[in-house]
Amino acid sequence: MFKHLKSDIPASIVVFFVALPLCLGIALASGAPLFSGLIAGIIGGIVVGALSGSNIGVSGPAAGLAAIVLTAIGALGGYQNFLVAVVIGGVIQLIFGLLKAGIIGYYFPSSVIKGMLTGIGIIIILKQIPHFFGYDPDPMGDMAFIQADGNNTFTEIIDTIDHISPGATLIAIIGLAILILWDKVLSKKGKIFALIQGPLVAVALGIIFYLLTKNDEFLSISQKHLVTVPVPEDAASFFAQFSFPNFSAITNPQIWVTGFTIALVASLETLLCVEATDKLDPYKNVTPTNRELLAQGMGNIFSGLIGGLPITQVIVRSSANIQSGGRTKLSAIIHGFFLLFSVILIPKLLNMIPLSVLAAILIIVGYKLAKPALFKKMYSLGWKQSVPFFITILGIIFTDLLIGIALGLCVGIFVILLKSYQNSHFLQKEKNKDGKNIIKLTLAEEVTFFNKGAILKELESIPENTFLEIDKLKTRYLDYDIIEILEDFRLKAKERNIDIKLYSKRGTIENPPSFIEFFKSDPKSGYNVT
Repeated sequence: MFKHLKSDIPASIVVFFVALPLCLGIALASGAPLFSGLIAGIIGGIVVGALSGSNIGVSGPAAGLAAIVLTAIGALGGYQNFLVAVVIGGVIQLIFGLLKAGIIGYYFPSSVIKGMLTGIGIIIILKQIPHFFGYDPDPMGDMAFIQADGNNTFTEIIDTIDHISPGATLIAIIGLAILILWDKVLSKKGKIFALIQGPLVAVALGIIFYLLTKNDEFLSISQKHLVTVPVPEDAASFFAQFSFPNFSAITNPQIWVTGFTIALVASLETLLCVEATDKLDPYKNVTPTNRELLAQGMGNIFSGLIGGLPITQVIVRSSANIQSGGRTKLSAIIHGFFLLFSVILIPKLLNMIPLSVLAAILIIVGYKLAKPALFKKMYSLGWKQSVPFFITILGIIFTDLLIGIALGLCVGIFVILLKSYQNSHFLQKEKNKDGKNIIKLTLAEEVTFFNKGAILKELESIPENTFLEIDKLKTRYLDYDIIEILEDFRLKAKERNIDIKLYSKRGTIENPPSFIEFFKSDPKSGYNVT
């Protein structure tokens, strides 16, 4: 784990700068204490990072849970009652892991996963535009389309035009230029530029710019455009920021419902993130999903016990880790320690970082997730790949992450059903036999009730005075619904002077007296053909 320190430490610094505002922003969007977001980020880095089997995944508070948290805090009668639900959610995730539920993530189509990554990339860029220009009406962690104030992603961007902060915008542009220069040119010039990452330089310049211009009427950056980390006066006030669950409320059924909801949503987001980060990983490591659920469960138990928000593996931080060259789980663990030490030792210094500089870092992260070349590639793969891809993107942008994924998955399932409908059989017309046309119906390897319509349509279109050959030699599974259709057709065939010949592994039979009895008598599989 320690042999890639020269890659993991620079990556952990970048992830730290990405995670810091997101932890605070998600806590603000959730209606929770700001410090609770930092606790979740620290636990997600250190505890989950140590227990996880992922080399490049980074965990912390997730924007997808913000709405659930906001509603639950009010419904459960306070934050300490809500923490009980977080602990219960962690226990349920442990159960999911023990039950091997991690396999669920593999049932999402690749086009939907790629759409998820691209949609998140686009929404990161759109959400950071107001912060880039120094207009910050909403927290940086709020990823939903509709904001709490009734505005949406695009109206916030339009409103930015009238609220541009010159100082914040100038340092954001400088920071963005540094990031691009570092990534495209300087990182290839020498080891020093690979060790010291562009985001660290951009943040350092942002702090210097703030200090030099804070008395300048035109270029000064106001406090609301800076990072806002709680600053304790002493050790007692620091520890006073921790909250603890009120376990006397554990008998409230609503707390158990909330706990299960947190476990379900957090597990799904984590599994989707695992699938996505494994695809992004240039070294193609495969994350053990059941172990990941166990790690997330332990993380949520620890987070809930000391006042933190629910935790999931997060694609924004994970992709920043990958893009910055992170190789092992040490980068996630170190970023957690950076969060811990910074809020203890240098909170005042952190509060000098302009949000616009952090927005520039996130815009680069978003661009790398949503490169234009990917759109061209997905379009070239045909509509079966491109339609679920684009639907997922639009769903994420105009609703939220889970709804967008659900829409893409529904389209993906529709494509599967359509192809199943089309590929259930092959119809071939051959030469005449005794004055009758020969039609050969070759059934696919698996024929299910999805194929009822297609096969029924073909059988109904067979003309009178026909010799029908049904070839099911390669069929391994034949659904009972299809057998009923064949039986109904057999009864009609006599009236239409259609002779039937059935080819199967059990032999060949002409004008079978009953398809149902023929398959029912199969001692190996009953109504299923094996």
